[in-house]
Amino acid sequence: MNPGYEFRGGWKTSYALRRVPSARLHTTFPRTGEPKPGEIVLAQVEKIGKNTGLELVDGRRSTLHEGDRIAVVFGNRYATGQFEGYAESNGDLCDLMSMGGLCGLVRSKHSSVADPTKLRILGGFVDSDGRALSLADFAVPQPASTSDRPRVIAVCGSSMDAGKTHTVMSLIRGLRRRVDRVAGVKLTGTAAGRDTWSMRDAGACVALDFVDGGAPSTYMSSLEDLLNLNDRLIGHARDRGAECVVVEIADGLLQRETAALLQSRRFTAGVDRWVFAAEGPLAAYAGHALLRGWGIDPVALSGLLTMSPLGMKETRMVVEVPCHTAKDLQNGSLNDRLFENSIDPESGSNERLVVTEVAQVA
Repeated sequence: MNPGYEFRGGWKTSYALRRVPSARLHTTFPRTGEPKPGEIVLAQVEKIGKNTGLELVDGRRSTLHEGDRIAVVFGNRYATGQFEGYAESNGDLCDLMSMGGLCGLVRSKHSSVADPTKLRILGGFVDSDGRALSLADFAVPQPASTSDRPRVIAVCGSSMDAGKTHTVMSLIRGLRRRVDRVAGVKLTGTAAGRDTWSMRDAGACVALDFVDGGAPSTYMSSLEDLLNLNDRLIGHARDRGAECVVVEIADGLLQRETAALLQSRRFTAGVDRWVFAAEGPLAAYAGHALLRGWGIDPVALSGLLTMSPLGMKETRMVVEVPCHTAKDLQNGSLNDRLFENSIDPESGSNERLVVTEVAQVA
């Protein structure tokens, strides 16, 4: 067997590979065939573009230089304020699509964003049997059961950058006034550590994201895969002793995966309370109407709109849902509503609570 190539000069390992033991990243083979989401490769930086740095496995941002070797992973990306891209390559050339280490080919971008950093693929990482390594090989184990779920709160948003992540962080701070062990779960998005670090800094006992479920991103995932990912991550948080869990879903209500999840009875049945983050009054009005049409009734509005007293005043004129600022949430002002018994309209049974956020990473 071809022994492959061992690069002993070292490389920078991206955040997306944080669950992959460094000892497993030692041998590469020349790639063949089309890239697949989750495929782990070694690449060389050919030209610096939008992403001038790489988030490493420990969260540190490392400045990139042309000629750097980096361990990255193929995946799809959806970010209305940045890149739309897919797990593709042009021969041995591809783009760095996120600071967290997602690579592929950019299909479109926001007009304010520079062209992506350009990469040349040096080879794909393989195991001792020559089998290509995939991020799915390193997912947390399936929970023994899905019984006795924590209590669930979902935070969804009108768009990217509507204030969802700050809302989730604030909810965790507030919930810590009520219970000791609050977890954070970022269910969808693109590999980057910002949101999970925010959850940990807020006091989460454990912070998980889709990378822990074996996915470099969730764009173009099937609904079944998303539902199974949700069960896996919430179950793992429960097994780590979480009494409440804060989960995050990405982007706005019209994004493909977000819309699918929020219209799935299997998903919404596992959520006890919803909080909706919006960037302004009109977004709050339209988003609330859409959620109501899907059978979802948020207990509160938050996000960027609550930074403006006039914005909240306008919102109260058209939406009969209270607005809560980040400070309100951190002070626990919503805790009584979040911990009210939740009755399943079909079964009549009480359910417990997890906090679910719908957000996107930069």
